[in-house]
Amino acid sequence: MLFPILLLLVGFVILIKGADFLVNGASSAAKKYGISNLAIGLTVVAFGTSMPELIVSLISAFQGKNDASFGNVIGSNNFNLLFILGIAGLIYPLVVQRNTVKYEVPLSLLAAGLLYLLVNDSILGGDAAGSLSRIDSGILLLFFAAFLFYIYKTMSHTTDVEEGEPIKIYSMPLSIGMVVLGLAMLIGGGQLVVNNALEIARAFGLSEKLIGLTILAAGTSLPELATSCVAAYKKNTDIAIGNVVGSNIFNIFFILGITGFVNPMPYNAAMNFDLYILMGSTVLLMIFMFTLNTRKLDRWEAGIMLLAYIAYTAYLIGMDNGAV
Repeated sequence: MLFPILLLLVGFVILIKGADFLVNGASSAAKKYGISNLAIGLTVVAFGTSMPELIVSLISAFQGKNDASFGNVIGSNNFNLLFILGIAGLIYPLVVQRNTVKYEVPLSLLAAGLLYLLVNDSILGGDAAGSLSRIDSGILLLFFAAFLFYIYKTMSHTTDVEEGEPIKIYSMPLSIGMVVLGLAMLIGGGQLVVNNALEIARAFGLSEKLIGLTILAAGTSLPELATSCVAAYKKNTDIAIGNVVGSNIFNIFFILGITGFVNPMPYNAAMNFDLYILMGSTVLLMIFMFTLNTRKLDRWEAGIMLLAYIAYTAYLIGMDNGAV
């Protein structure tokens, strides 16, 4: 059993490094053609950091492991919201821009609510079993396009300045090579992650749903965890929380939109509980942002969110063991 666990960890490392190669190579190529930092951030970087979730969800869906595919996205969002913001908020209290509280956090709640309606077809008069059809996925992708337009309009009011580390420019052959290598690593790492996670699940009698909601979710969210914790440590708190909220919107509208469009998936209604947790946690974040110190997540509030994630995970494990 030690070998599959080792291969799983190797797979996560390959996934994350593959995303790095893809982002760096594509950013370099885009910069050489004079594309602005704003456009690169909205496209190359944003899509690149979502590639681990996308590849894992797609591979799981193509293998018929639909619970793992849905669990990866829903679990990643719960991990982002409760665990990552909990840890980042304990490092340094998170203060965010007014737009994040007023528009983006409610939009992430809308994304979770829309997904709930679409996959529970019986609510809309469809099959009682529920599924994510191509029509459902098309709706998610339309919302994703609207979200990108909102971000573009919001950021276009700011000047295009270098933020964080400047984009490194490589030769065009090297840039293309990095993109190709990154894609290959993403596909290979994704296969390692999915196959070995499911092998571990079978060995320990765990369900695909639990593996998706926990191991796959946490592993594919490592880039977000690193980004938010480093941002909080450097007191760039708007990046710390904006990274999480934006990722949650991306995951539902883009990752599930693409996955369901390429390969429509049956939906396990047992995951409604996890969607309730996601919607409830988003509401909790909104409450924290509007109480006491407005637009600020204090350390004690972050601690509550972290404890909530620990309790949620313990409940998932307990329920899964009870079902075995």
